[in-house]
Amino acid sequence: MSESLSDWLALREPADFAARSAVLTRAVVDALPRRRPLRILDLATGSGSNVRYLERFLPRDHTWLLVDRDPDLLAEASRRTAATTAVETKCFDLGPLDRTEIFAKRDLVTASALLDLVSERWLRDLAERCRAARTAVLFALTYNGRSQCSPVEPEDDAIRELMNRHQRANDKGFGRAAGPDAVDRAEQCFAAAGYGMTRESSDWVLTPEMHALQHELIEGWAEAAAEIAPERSAMIQSWRVRRQGHVKQNRSRIVVGHDDLGGWLL
Repeated sequence: MSESLSDWLALREPADFAARSAVLTRAVVDALPRRRPLRILDLATGSGSNVRYLERFLPRDHTWLLVDRDPDLLAEASRRTAATTAVETKCFDLGPLDRTEIFAKRDLVTASALLDLVSERWLRDLAERCRAARTAVLFALTYNGRSQCSPVEPEDDAIRELMNRHQRANDKGFGRAAGPDAVDRAEQCFAAAGYGMTRESSDWVLTPEMHALQHELIEGWAEAAAEIAPERSAMIQSWRVRRQGHVKQNRSRIVVGHDDLGGWLL
């Protein structure tokens, strides 16, 4: 397991919880069957943040299947959730999405911070797998391409555009990523598969005291921008230094656009 990834997931979890749409979560959970224990599939589980968030909304009787390609992250997720709920884990790469058995007899398929990393083709396959299993769906915290920083720097828009270009050029093993277009593409794919979809904002609002998360976010943006446009490295570095200066001086506020998406078969 990459320790940096585990650390990043832990760092972002409070911001994720604060941003997510409780209204949409409750609507999806309220539509699930109650005649037996719920069976839930969590895709790309990581360290289990999605499980920990959803536990507060779920009825007592439910079970989880947690899927991720990182065995150490799965072990962490299981260790942190097994005391409160029944969990099963499976470690494999979700890129091909050919393990149809994981969808069978599930009531809900869910994921957090995943859809902007996958391709439109993968989203179509996912919609078909969910339709065939007749599951409800809930996908949280998908980046939508928008951000706003305060105090404003002249290069903010340029950095955001470079970061968005980098996302669209990414391939994490799911095909070329939909990136900032992922929520629109997912909504279209699931609607085409017969789902009624609901979308709610789940923006990160990072206040001045959230130094560590803002620092890591700015570093990540600068790194992505430099990878996609190395010829603009001087501009990117100058922007990075000024933005980090705002963080250190306790005056930085950053809003990062995300959307939550939920749906049911019509």
